[in-house]
Amino acid sequence: MNKFLVTVAAVALSGIGGASSAWAQASSANPNDMVRTAVETVVKGVKADAAAKTGDVTATARVVTRDFLPYADFHRTTRYAVGPKVFDAATPAQQQQVFEQFQQLLVNTFALQLSQVRGNDIAFKFDPAKLTANSSDVVVGATVSGTGDNLSVAYRLAKTDKGWKIYDINMMGENVANAWLIQLYQPQFKARIAQGGIDSLIAYLREKNDRFGK
Repeated sequence: MNKFLVTVAAVALSGIGGASSAWAQASSANPNDMVRTAVETVVKGVKADAAAKTGDVTATARVVTRDFLPYADFHRTTRYAVGPKVFDAATPAQQQQVFEQFQQLLVNTFALQLSQVRGNDIAFKFDPAKLTANSSDVVVGATVSGTGDNLSVAYRLAKTDKGWKIYDINMMGENVANAWLIQLYQPQFKARIAQGGIDSLIAYLREKNDRFGK
């Protein structure tokens, strides 16, 4: 499957000054608008960056950080992937380190894939969530289309005090129950924590980030 399509779908798994205003508008809107804005902003950001559009992974990571993170709640993602009880039992310093390292790993992964296939024309079709007055956790579906390839994806969002935030992604579409990002990382994290506690997980994540771009 086209790696670029996988990544674009995921990052929707944070441009220039326009990104801040776009996020401000989307954060006060419904989750369907949030997903649409997130996807379009990160793709435009990569295309507008001279280095990123040539495949520079470090430059692409900067774009992903700038243009995707305002739409995401990776702290929630981290807590759920580690396990709420284990995460809450860690010291504040450990919590911050595992969050920062995991968030950076996600950014680096998205950036690496984005840099590999950068010349495709991308089209999006969104499957909006059905909202009620009490909705606080919803799934927005989408189809990402490129040259000879289509990808069904789903984005899970929670309503926070800062508006709707993306915190989980399913790159197989919402009908595939076991492909959510949090579920994919949970067994890896559990194994590392069993070996040496939360510090072992932090070291594991840091090592993977240190290898980025090498």
